[in-house]
Amino acid sequence: MVTKTKLVQQSIRTEIFSTAWMAFEFIVGLTAGLQAGSILLIAFGLDSFLEIIAGSTLIWRLRKEANGASETDIEQAERSSSLVVGTVLLALAIYVTAVSSYNLITHQVASESPMGMAIAIASVILMPVLTWRKRKLGHALASPALVEDGMCNITCAYMAGTVLIGAIVTAWLNWWWADSVAALILVYFIASEGWESFQAGRGKTD
Repeated sequence: MVTKTKLVQQSIRTEIFSTAWMAFEFIVGLTAGLQAGSILLIAFGLDSFLEIIAGSTLIWRLRKEANGASETDIEQAERSSSLVVGTVLLALAIYVTAVSSYNLITHQVASESPMGMAIAIASVILMPVLTWRKRKLGHALASPALVEDGMCNITCAYMAGTVLIGAIVTAWLNWWWADSVAALILVYFIASEGWESFQAGRGKTD
């Protein structure tokens, strides 16, 4: 039987790997998005940056538990982690809505980006694995923040999938609005998960 100490250590290693990947994804996604003028790719890169913040907060919370912090301290760290995760997701939802709306009004067209497509494909494959891992460990440790951080990863997978679909539709059908409309669809997933985590951080759960 896996001890709680081992579960915490496994969770820390998972978060470190996840955060390192997000740093790579942020650099590639944002660079590709700026080069292609794609709000989808830019949002994808910024989501990765926000997940770096969320992941770092989770590592802090897990290390407190690994160092033998009291239940009160762990609970407070848990709520702080949930609050950070929720806040960064809600901030991203606002950004995507604003920029996508602007692009639709001004008829901005995204260019093709092989680099963006490559990182999106990698994320579609990797993110569900990280989600499963974090949710499993989060339930084992009774850590809603870790579970919600896993949902950040599945949101990233949705975003990666939408990046791929938006790029294909834009390239094949030349629909100038596809990139921005696809980005707006993401707002539902981003905002709903962000609000749930934000409320958990405030101690308001259903």
